[in-house]
Amino acid sequence: MSGRLAGAAEVMPMNGGANSCSILIVEDDSGMRQMLANYLTGQDIAVACASGRREMVQQLAVHAPDLIILDLRLDQDDGLDLLRDIRRQSDIPVIIITGHRKDEVDRVIGLEVGADDYLAKPFSLRELLARIRAVLRRQEAGGRLARTVEKTQGYDFDGWQLDQRRRELRNPSREAIPLTKGEFALLVAFLEAPGRPLSREHLLQATRVHEDIFDRSIDVQVLRLRRKLEAEPTTPQLIQTERGIGYKFVGAVKTL
Repeated sequence: MSGRLAGAAEVMPMNGGANSCSILIVEDDSGMRQMLANYLTGQDIAVACASGRREMVQQLAVHAPDLIILDLRLDQDDGLDLLRDIRRQSDIPVIIITGHRKDEVDRVIGLEVGADDYLAKPFSLRELLARIRAVLRRQEAGGRLARTVEKTQGYDFDGWQLDQRRRELRNPSREAIPLTKGEFALLVAFLEAPGRPLSREHLLQATRVHEDIFDRSIDVQVLRLRRKLEAEPTTPQLIQTERGIGYKFVGAVKTL
């Protein structure tokens, strides 16, 4: 995993098998924190715990875990602020947990900021484990894709150019067009499969947005991408809707 947050202080050691994955739990409720740690340790997962920002920074200064479980409702800190801190310096996968199912806005913002998945309390420990495994599988798949991307510099389509290594999109006038992380991943998914209908589930996985939020969340991302690529977003020429399936990229694509 890339990136670590700076800081140094007394640190709680990881617990677990030498070859297991490692998880950092950021949770201010000591009972919940201990329950999660005990369960995950029993699944051969190395676990470290933090009750807030200071301890989280201490842990990340000495070890970058494979995944972070982050409570958004911390006593002294704002979990969303901590998530932003993590994302500014690292791509470590993050599963956010919330205290109430009604905290829909925080969950959506958390995913937009860069969380990989979420769970609302109370939740099943088995479900948490399944989510952890799913996120780590996606992360590994993303790593394989990144290694493949190294062999492809980018794409040329309809006068546009996408530089994958620099994550830079330029329009036919060679002006740089900014892309969010989700928009970039969505565009790459389309350019890798021109002319092929792609389901919403496929695109949700490609942009690392969990389908449990809204099935229509991918439609919002497509709309935003259309606004950047299409002269008339309401009558798209490049990204077309496939009724009952999802979307299809119909432009001619050439790899660079």
